[in-house]
Amino acid sequence: MNMKESLDDLAAFISVATNKSFTRAAAQLGISQPALSAKMTALEERLGVRLLMRTTRSVSTTEAGERLLRSVSPHFEGIAYGLAELNAVRDRPGGSLRITSVEHASRKILVPALARLLPKYPDISVEVINDYSLADIVAERFDAGIRLGVQVAQDMVAMRIGPDFEQWVVGAPAYLERYGTPLTPNDLREHRCISLRLPTSGGVWSWPFVKNGHEIKVRPGSELSFNTITLQLDSAVAGLGLAYLPEDVVSDDIATGKLVRVLADWSMRMSGYHLYYPSRRQPSPAFTVFANALRYKPTAVSEDG
Repeated sequence: MNMKESLDDLAAFISVATNKSFTRAAAQLGISQPALSAKMTALEERLGVRLLMRTTRSVSTTEAGERLLRSVSPHFEGIAYGLAELNAVRDRPGGSLRITSVEHASRKILVPALARLLPKYPDISVEVINDYSLADIVAERFDAGIRLGVQVAQDMVAMRIGPDFEQWVVGAPAYLERYGTPLTPNDLREHRCISLRLPTSGGVWSWPFVKNGHEIKVRPGSELSFNTITLQLDSAVAGLGLAYLPEDVVSDDIATGKLVRVLADWSMRMSGYHLYYPSRRQPSPAFTVFANALRYKPTAVSEDG
């Protein structure tokens, strides 16, 4: 077994251990699942110790496997960073970036930034996973995350990438004509509301409201719920209920009369999206240019200063 094969096997082990799945690791490595399984069996036989516990549904590391992962993983991260630095020397930052985000931020901030960035840096590839759960970016091997400022943990480096914005309650004219217009947030309990389904708790997002310093939350019913804001918007336009969505998502449909804004004096102002990543992680050149492309640059008239 030569050095290259040993390094390949260790890289494969790291992928399996961090993904906790042969299927995901095989896809990440670009090899078949049987070939990957054979690699791991051969590595265990060569080392004379069991590294992975396999069941029909999951993969986990043994104590020996966890020790090996902690020992070798930082070295592979250092190799990846070193290779990225070489790209920087030749003025072509490259490499793969894996980002956890949410649909609204991805559509309104991330995609426009990537449209400016990627043509200039064709050696950079970006994978974006939209998920409303608060992902552990270290454990799940993300380079960074994008969430509202209030959701970012204090031990993370956080950089603002978008302005604060309001959430607006909207409904189609036909819906309001049939069911009436809510005058207070508590009136929503008598309405059909289109909910955002949260992945972690299995519940729905509670709608926050504020007026004259008084804050309340209303938990909408679950008669109709989605895990994307685009489906919430489409359903509101179709007259299926009231939705609570970011202002920029609904403004065009309000302008054309497809939707009507209600409870305007109760709208909550959200804290704006931030890019966040661990403070102890050394940013690669590719990540640096990616972050700079996202950095929020408020105009002189911006309320966010």
